[in-house]
Amino acid sequence: MSFSPDVGRMKRELAALIAIDTQNPPGHEARAAQYVHDLLVAEGFNVSLQEYKPGRVNVISRMENGAGPVFAFNTHMDVVPVGEGWSSDPFSLKEADGKLYGRGACDCKGPLASMLEAMRMLAADRAAWSGTLLGVFVADEEIASEGAKFYAVGRPKIDAAVVGEPTSNATFSAHKGSLRPVVRVHGVASHSGTPHLGENAIYRAGELLGLIAEHHEKVVRHRSHPLVGAASLTVTRINGGHADNVLPAGCDLLLDRRMVPGENEDAVKREIGDLLLLARQRFSLRAEIIDYKATTGGATETPIDRPIVQASLAASRAHGVAKPGPYGFQGGCDLVHFSGIGAEGTVIGPGDLAVAHKPDEFVPTDEFITSSLIYRDVAVAMLKNGA
Repeated sequence: MSFSPDVGRMKRELAALIAIDTQNPPGHEARAAQYVHDLLVAEGFNVSLQEYKPGRVNVISRMENGAGPVFAFNTHMDVVPVGEGWSSDPFSLKEADGKLYGRGACDCKGPLASMLEAMRMLAADRAAWSGTLLGVFVADEEIASEGAKFYAVGRPKIDAAVVGEPTSNATFSAHKGSLRPVVRVHGVASHSGTPHLGENAIYRAGELLGLIAEHHEKVVRHRSHPLVGAASLTVTRINGGHADNVLPAGCDLLLDRRMVPGENEDAVKREIGDLLLLARQRFSLRAEIIDYKATTGGATETPIDRPIVQASLAASRAHGVAKPGPYGFQGGCDLVHFSGIGAEGTVIGPGDLAVAHKPDEFVPTDEFITSSLIYRDVAVAMLKNGA
């Protein structure tokens, strides 16, 4: 395919996307969604806006080009909060030393701008591919993947997808999942001057903490996957008591359970329930799961021999990625929701995840430009004429 990216346009559009504040919370991706909508309409795509909550909007774009499979580009429009410590305006794109700086430069407005350019190149050379090209750009990936989950409820037909996340343009074909139950440990309230008349829920929670740590060490961490590493169980928050002079009747623990591909979320929930039952048997401790905090979702993987993985590896390699993969994410992303509707997919994007949520977030300019070619070539490989 001879069409090349327009570097100046890519930078201008990245600058425009970064200038639109989509910090999540609260998100408010509507302005960014309208901007992306207008760009794609101008290129001949059939584009709709999918608002699932006020101000929370997905962009769904489609181009049908004859018979063939359905291929999707996906990434998200929200970014993490700016925070402190920036040396320049986080909402104004700064170019220096071969890097493009701004909140979302690599997570994930850089991949988004690059995917838009790839879609332009594909739209301009329809003789090179056959099938249906989708661009699915969603809200709220950073907190709970509500946008991707809402889109997936409709079970659209997608054969293969590339999800944009910062991977230094290498191919990632697996990621961990997460589950965050809130466990309440029960006690009995009493005046703190007469603690023998009550049962201190914080002390009882301490007993459960030891059991949780033991379960991680003896069971959970031994479940491993070659690309994403070990599963884990830990506690990230604790909250108990309501007054300075009252023995606490309750203490809440937030558990963070990282799952690896092959683990089943329902089975993990049952396992945590069994752990609380063991606490009752061993310590006469009363505890229950009272809530589950929203997360990105479960774990997934696409086998290395699948066409989308091979096409992704070939495109990464062809465009100079010395170690193209495949690799696995320690965290989660929206790939699992595309896998859940039958699509096979990979994760590719410019930039380094290590700088994604930090001050002075940046994407290397060369990776940013190159990623549009990688995206283009993966799409062409998956939408070959007669495929």
